[in-house]
Amino acid sequence: MFVARIFTLYPEFFPGPLAKGLYGKALVEKIWKLETVNIRDYAEDKHKTVDDTTYGGGSGMLMKPDVLAKSLDQNIKSSEKIIYLSPKGKLFNQNLAKKLSKEKTLNLICGHFEGIDERVINSRNIEEVSIGDFVLSGGESAAIVLLDSVLRLLPKVLGNELSNKEESFENGLLEYPQYTKPQIWEEKPVPNVLLSGDHAKIKDWRLSQSEAITRDRRPDLWQKYKKN
Repeated sequence: MFVARIFTLYPEFFPGPLAKGLYGKALVEKIWKLETVNIRDYAEDKHKTVDDTTYGGGSGMLMKPDVLAKSLDQNIKSSEKIIYLSPKGKLFNQNLAKKLSKEKTLNLICGHFEGIDERVINSRNIEEVSIGDFVLSGGESAAIVLLDSVLRLLPKVLGNELSNKEESFENGLLEYPQYTKPQIWEEKPVPNVLLSGDHAKIKDWRLSQSEAITRDRRPDLWQKYKKN
């Protein structure tokens, strides 16, 4: 069973959308399990203080190392993967999602304020990961995005195991256009090649469409694809 453990100041944020649809069914079938740890529970003062001002000045507050470390140490085994959702982390992508889906337990720290004390990151072997070049008010929504991408890669979560192999980024390209019934909608027909029954031609058409879309919309991916 894959275990996702979330360290957060807002445990009510979870499971949210992860309890619906395929992921909700997978929860019931015990393919994966979600645990939440309220970081505030590990603060020892009467006010349950989890943040303080930063040394050296600056705006905003920082999550205290003693409180966060205590929440980690009392819930995580030494061999488990720990990720801190941070805008200065490694950029999350499909390859990293595949790698993380192989873990038995994935611990995600949801930051707030100006982030967390650097000493915790260094002393607990924490990997920083970013879901994009933008700033969020907290790591909870980023954790949902990361888990959404990882959970669908777990065996038996998706009904059709071939779905993962035909999606964007799997072969370095964006996905080709998709069509369904009705065959003609608002005077717009489905491309004839998809109705031909010629699987070789359909495969070639889909590849050419993926290449054209990637070249136009993601020149960075296109350059990597050409090199490979």
